[in-house]
Amino acid sequence: MDQNMDNPAMEPQPEGQVPPPAGDKEKEARQWAMFCHLAALAGYLGIPFGNIFGPLIVWMIKREEFALVREHGKESLNFQISMTLYALICIPLICLAGLGAVLLAAVGIVNLVFVIIAAVKVNSGQDYKYPLCIRFLK
Repeated sequence: MDQNMDNPAMEPQPEGQVPPPAGDKEKEARQWAMFCHLAALAGYLGIPFGNIFGPLIVWMIKREEFALVREHGKESLNFQISMTLYALICIPLICLAGLGAVLLAAVGIVNLVFVIIAAVKVNSGQDYKYPLCIRFLK
């Protein structure tokens, strides 16, 4: 029996078409999951609630295509909603005590650091769960 017939990747392709490498779909899923996390940085560009709308848009577009995006989109959204709530709690504390400004800056830094960590880990194939995250979406 011909060895080419045992391996579907070796089946003859119509002229001009090359089968995609087996890992391309997984790599694409990891990249889109990474974009779910990185899209939260839109909030730092001055887009109101961009930290929530960025991941939400990526998640809504790609969640049916990739299970990894479905999982990490929810994780990113949960974290960004949590960070927004923490920031909103800090605002009245600014008026009551100067401590609120320090806490608000800390929330912004923590958000930035954890988003970058999540994006790097997800793109490298590792699972990542945010700390300090309230799980609104299950």
